[in-house]
Amino acid sequence: MLDRVLGRASLKERIADLEEENHHLERQLAAEEERRAEAATARQRAEERENKLEDRIEELEDRVERHRSGEREMGFRAEERLRRDRLAEVLDRLSSVESGPEGVLTAYVDDEGRVPGAVSTAFGDRAELVSRAAPCLAVADDTGLLSACLSVPNPPEPFAEWGDRVSLERSWFEPSGSYSVALVRSDLFALGEYEGRERTAFHGFDSELKSQHSKGGFSQSRFERLRDQQIDSHLDRCRAAIETVDPDRLYVVGERSVIHEFEGLATVTSAVDATGDPEPALDDAVESFWTVQLRVP
Repeated sequence: MLDRVLGRASLKERIADLEEENHHLERQLAAEEERRAEAATARQRAEERENKLEDRIEELEDRVERHRSGEREMGFRAEERLRRDRLAEVLDRLSSVESGPEGVLTAYVDDEGRVPGAVSTAFGDRAELVSRAAPCLAVADDTGLLSACLSVPNPPEPFAEWGDRVSLERSWFEPSGSYSVALVRSDLFALGEYEGRERTAFHGFDSELKSQHSKGGFSQSRFERLRDQQIDSHLDRCRAAIETVDPDRLYVVGERSVIHEFEGLATVTSAVDATGDPEPALDDAVESFWTVQLRVP
């Protein structure tokens, strides 16, 4: 009764109404944040599909051009993605190959695809396939029994040499020692510190990114400008996070459209597909980075 006399009852009711309204707004905010996260993930997947389709279109256009010019279509005799134990097995086999002096060619052909003369000599007509597989480590022998091209996660400088065995280092293909891997997407960052295959530290974050232009409000050009500004701000955060670690070896992986921004900091950059939250996305990216593509010309 005293509350009613002093007007407290109406105030308490108003407070209760405001608290309920606040809870409702919090639920709306949570739903909106979830929608934005889903939209960003959908955009990431769409970009991945677009990249794959562009690669496929380029491959088909190249094939059509070859048919038009009357060139004989050549293909790889075998292709396989090598991971962990299977990769170790293949590297062991290559390391066990022995021949007479100057009987085995090993060459690293960079992404410009210029095939050294020694590679042309060893592979003959199929040197074209080495160029198509580049960047790669190309291995052949003087009898034609050995022929392989392997992608190299941690590549050396280009070289070509004949010897009595395959010239390769396991650290080109398998993780060893201390290093860091940074996964950079336009809306996400994850950084892992590693000892061999074991991750010893992790840091990651998401960044809010406009995923679509609303029907009203501002122009498409303004929307794109604001989105670019958000991406630039996110990349600045990524650089700052990397610089706090200052690793001896840093591999930057992620979206093709942004990883080039880190070439000055990275030992190697590599485009990989990795979706989802920072930690599982980093695990997928690292597994993809250390996967080797084997092609047999």
